[in-house]
Amino acid sequence: MATAKGIKGQLGKRNAPTVVNAAYYPVLFLDGRAASLEQQAGGPIANPIEMGQTHDVTVAKIAKIAEYKREFETVFGPGAVTIGKVAMALASFERTVLSGDSPFDRYLYKDDKTALSESAIRGLKIFTDKKRGNCSTCHVIGETSSLFSDGKFHNIGAGINASGEMTDLGRYEQTKNDADKGAFRTPGLRNVALTAPYMHDGSLKTLKDVVDFYAGGGTSNPQLDPEIHELKLSGQERADLVAFLESLTGSAKNKMAADERR
Repeated sequence: MATAKGIKGQLGKRNAPTVVNAAYYPVLFLDGRAASLEQQAGGPIANPIEMGQTHDVTVAKIAKIAEYKREFETVFGPGAVTIGKVAMALASFERTVLSGDSPFDRYLYKDDKTALSESAIRGLKIFTDKKRGNCSTCHVIGETSSLFSDGKFHNIGAGINASGEMTDLGRYEQTKNDADKGAFRTPGLRNVALTAPYMHDGSLKTLKDVVDFYAGGGTSNPQLDPEIHELKLSGQERADLVAFLESLTGSAKNKMAADERR
């Protein structure tokens, strides 16, 4: 298991999700506890298992740096640096971290039939086939663009220990609804080949491991999503799915830098 570590080596119970394309998510964090990037940005700073630094200390450190103070006044106007302004600055940066123009995009949306390998094309068909991969039920592919997430929460049978107990209750911790036990926000798949390890607990090391996990139907539990079931996939079909997932690696774009070049 490879969960996130804090700034002093503190070990958390969840794998840190990527911020790529986070601007498009309806809620943030794997359990959806933040409704905006601004709400999300301040959390890790004070969280004792992440940065472990109070907001007051953070603000005081930033305010002592003359260049930061000038830049904050340029953007927000006269006045003291506040944690609200820090959160807005962080969120504004995160909105610039984008990925697109992947081989998948060129193939599906730009009609470039040479953009994908034959294996990846077969993998796309499996990904969208409800009788085989059924992946696009949650990792949605749109008609004109794709975030590869439905923005909803699902229990996929991950994070169950040898005793059959959930190691993390996920969305339930926010809603206290029994149906949400073990449910986590569907992650987007952009650049997924570059963001190992996988699952909310970081328990799977490779994309092949992920495909094999889903093929096995996850670990049975009372809240298991009804869409999760054993998949009858051959070794070649599993390899094709991995090839498709690898085709989602796009050109890493920073919108802010692009705007500055105009």
